[in-house]
Amino acid sequence: MNTLKPLTPICKKLILPALALAAGTLLLSCKKEPDLMEIADRIHSNVLKIDTHADTPLQMARPGFDLRDEHDPWKTGSQVDIPRMEKGELNGLFMVAYLGQGPRDSASHVAADEKMTEYFKLIHQAVADNGDKLAFAQEPKDLKAIADDGKIAIFIGMENGYPLGTDISKVRKFYDLGARYITLSHGGNNEICDSSTDPNGPEHGGLSEFGKEVVKEMNRLGMMIDVSHISDDAFYDVLEISTAPIVATHSSARALCDHPRNLTDDMIIKLAKNGGVVQVNALSAYVKTPVPNPDREADMAALRESFGPMQELTDERRDEYRAEMMKIREKYKADLATVADYVDHIDHIVNLVGIDHVGIGMDLDGGGGLADCYDISEIKNITIELVKRGYTEEAIAKIWSGNFMRVFEEIMQSGSTSVRPL
Repeated sequence: MNTLKPLTPICKKLILPALALAAGTLLLSCKKEPDLMEIADRIHSNVLKIDTHADTPLQMARPGFDLRDEHDPWKTGSQVDIPRMEKGELNGLFMVAYLGQGPRDSASHVAADEKMTEYFKLIHQAVADNGDKLAFAQEPKDLKAIADDGKIAIFIGMENGYPLGTDISKVRKFYDLGARYITLSHGGNNEICDSSTDPNGPEHGGLSEFGKEVVKEMNRLGMMIDVSHISDDAFYDVLEISTAPIVATHSSARALCDHPRNLTDDMIIKLAKNGGVVQVNALSAYVKTPVPNPDREADMAALRESFGPMQELTDERRDEYRAEMMKIREKYKADLATVADYVDHIDHIVNLVGIDHVGIGMDLDGGGGLADCYDISEIKNITIELVKRGYTEEAIAKIWSGNFMRVFEEIMQSGSTSVRPL
C-alpha cells in the first residue's frame, strides 16, 4: 500500500503558496460582482434628486384631486403625487404656477395676476396640508436639509411672465410669494418678449424694453431667469443683458430634435459659458421627432377643432379636453420617445459643454412623459440608463441636482434681496 510522505521544507515553500493562491482565486470567482441594477439602486438612493419643472398645480386645481392619493397617469392624466414621488425617491420638485398666454389688454393682465396669485396660494396650502411629507423651500440649501428630515422639498417656479403685464413691481411680488424663477414667456408673445412658438411670429425682435427691465430686476433680486419657451433672439438678448447665469428649466437639444422649443448648439455653448444649466425636457415631441402617424394627427386635429382655442375654455371644458387628450396619448403611447432617447440629449450636452451644465426638468403634468418613464415614480429608469452609459456617481449627482443647485446658489448670491420666511 502506498503512503504519502511528508512534504520536505523546500516543497512546502513551493507548493503551499500555490495551493493558497488557487484557493483564493476560486473564492474570488465565487463572489458575486455587483450588477447594473444594484449599482443604479445604490446611486439613485445616494444622490439628491430634483425635477425643476412640473405643472402639478394644474392637477391640484381640479375638484377632488388629492396629492396624498396615488393616481393612474393613463386614466387621470396625473403624473405627480406624494406616493409616486416617494416611489421615485424624489427629494425636491419645482411646482410650477402656470398660465397660458391670453389677451394682452390691461383688464386681462389684472385677471392673469389674480389667477396666478391663486396658484401660488394653492401650492402653499398643499404643502401646509401635507406637512408630514412636504416642506416649502426657498434656498438651495433647503433641498438637503429637507431631505435629511425625510421630506420632499417643494420650490415654486412661475411659468409665463404674462401676469406681470407691464408692472415691474409684480416681479418682486411673485418673488416674495416664493417664485425662484420666471419662465419669461410661454406659447405666445407677451409684454416681455417673443415666444419661440407664437403662430404669428416675432413681435419685439427679442426682448421688449419692458422685458429688459424685467431681466435687470430679476438679477437685482437674485431670481433665476428661465429661457425655456422664449425665441432665439430673446434668448440672446437675455444673455447679453443678464449679469448672472441663466437657466433653461425644461428644454432639450435642437441638434437631436429640430423643434423651436429646443436650444441650438450655439445657444447651449453660450449658456454654459455664461455659467448656466440646461434641464432636459421629457416632452416626447421635444426629445424625438415624431414619426408621421396620419391616424394620430387626425385624432388630434379633430380634438382641437371640437374644443377650439384653449385660452377661451372654461375650467370644466379644459378638464374635458385633458381627458380626451389622455385617451389619444394612451392610444398612441407606443409612439412616445424613450429614456434612451432622453439620455441622448444629456450625452449631447455633456459632449458639447461638459458635465457641469445639464440636469433634469421633465415637464410632467405639462405634456412631459416617456414610454418608459411616464410619471415621477419611474425616474430611476433615467439613473439606470446613465449607469449603463458609464456615468459615475459623482456625474449622476451633478445631473440630478448638483449642477442646478450650484447655479441657483450663484444667482441668489448675486442678488441683493435677503430671503424672507413666508
